[in-house]
Amino acid sequence: MNSINQEISDKLKLIRNALNETGAMGIRLYRSDWFAWSTAGASNTVLLASETGVAEVLVTAEEAWILTDEIEAQRLQDEELPGRDESSNPVYKMHINPWADKAARESFVREVTNGGKILSDIPNAHESPLPMSLINQKRVIMPTELERYRQVGRLASEAITEVLLQAQPTWTECQLAGAGAEALWSRGLHPALTLVAGEKRLPLYRHATPKQEKLGRATMLVFCARGYGLYANLTRFVFFGLGQANAEIRNLASLHSQVHQIEAEALNLCIPNTPISAIYDALGQAYKQHGYPDAIRQHHQGGTTGYLSREIIANPTTSEILMENTAVAWNPSLPGAKVEDTFIILKDGGLENLTFDPKWPSIKVEGRDRPVPLEID
Repeated sequence: MNSINQEISDKLKLIRNALNETGAMGIRLYRSDWFAWSTAGASNTVLLASETGVAEVLVTAEEAWILTDEIEAQRLQDEELPGRDESSNPVYKMHINPWADKAARESFVREVTNGGKILSDIPNAHESPLPMSLINQKRVIMPTELERYRQVGRLASEAITEVLLQAQPTWTECQLAGAGAEALWSRGLHPALTLVAGEKRLPLYRHATPKQEKLGRATMLVFCARGYGLYANLTRFVFFGLGQANAEIRNLASLHSQVHQIEAEALNLCIPNTPISAIYDALGQAYKQHGYPDAIRQHHQGGTTGYLSREIIANPTTSEILMENTAVAWNPSLPGAKVEDTFIILKDGGLENLTFDPKWPSIKVEGRDRPVPLEID
């Protein structure tokens, strides 16, 4: 059995463990993140803005299906569902309903589950939520997933470097966002989020959606890039003509060293069994020590990532703990400065930076390579 088949087989065991745990007869997975997880990286996405896709997964104690309609079935079979069992049969059977007859799908589900209890990632009035045991398993990255994640992180970081090396202060924010999206698409990645702030808007907004403003002398570009369902989250800055810039722009550059030190407090705590709330508290204390006691409340600080851009966003009451092989992306920020990369927490408690690009300028902070603003004369 090849690695993809083994991964799917292992995940079906986890799903069926949830059936045994809850006494349910079936599990339906509608959302794009769960679809990618359960199929070892396949995509049911057509409309990028939707959390659900054009197909779903249905698993019972004995069988597993992809439920879709006649518009999508052939493409999914040809391009998205490579898994095969030991007899070379598809791991997932296909159930195809006429696109205008959704009732046929619901009838099929009732039939194969004997009208019993169904769990779902988006439960309707007749379904129940997934158990936390399965949700937590989804957040732990398997070795085969990590190999795909490394590829996604490398491609995303190469894309952001490529684009910002070409950027000009006369470009608009929308131009830069478009170039970033093109760089991601050309590498087979979904530009799930592309934020851009130029000199004027950079000190004002943490979530700066692109506008028709000129970049000017300072620019931030943020990617949430999705490949195989996995998210690589990263932020980079460029300063144009910093040597000739005014004091305000030079001050923005100096803020990055403080953000690096604040981020280090979070990264140092990224070891298995650390409460995520403890990292939030440590970030809050770090902001205070640097003279920004309110900064913790001015933007979310990131958290765990994986098949969602943020699986868990850290806050003071977060009850979950970090686990081995969990991905994290922290994004501490001050007005005009931010740092962000995607890391995996390794077995020994170390961190692997999945979005590190050796071509991007960096400095050592607490022994880790951290990105600094690119300066272009």
